[in-house]
Amino acid sequence: MARIFNTYGPRLSPDDGRVVSNVVSQALAGEDITIYGDGSQTRSFCYVADLVDGLVRLMEHDEPCGPINLGNPTELSVRQLVDVVLQLTGSSSEVVHRPLPTDDPKRRRPDITRAHDVLGWTPRTSLETGLRQTIVWFEQESRARAPSRDDARLSA
Repeated sequence: MARIFNTYGPRLSPDDGRVVSNVVSQALAGEDITIYGDGSQTRSFCYVADLVDGLVRLMEHDEPCGPINLGNPTELSVRQLVDVVLQLTGSSSEVVHRPLPTDDPKRRRPDITRAHDVLGWTPRTSLETGLRQTIVWFEQESRARAPSRDDARLSA
């Protein structure tokens, strides 16, 4: 059984409510970026290709091994994530703070010791590399969804 932690990458839905998709979408649109609380709560983000590699290794493992955490143990604050996204997108979006939901965990970081020991798995994609690929995909999707000038003339 796999326990999957925060995964991101191309093909994320821009409105799925996850922190990476929210921040990237808001930055690319030039909208205010919402941080809940002061942004000091931490998260760990695993690039989708790394997660898939871990899942494949788990499926191919022949012996029962109990639950295995799959995620990236590198932890950073939500504010640090926002700063990285702003830098990578070149966005001039402003950061706005909203109240932190009462059930929002202060820290999320998987212990992947068993994944490493049993499956020989650790994530390899750096946050910056994964975010660059995610941002490119979001930009392409945004352009594909935007109505062209020809579409606007046809509907007029």
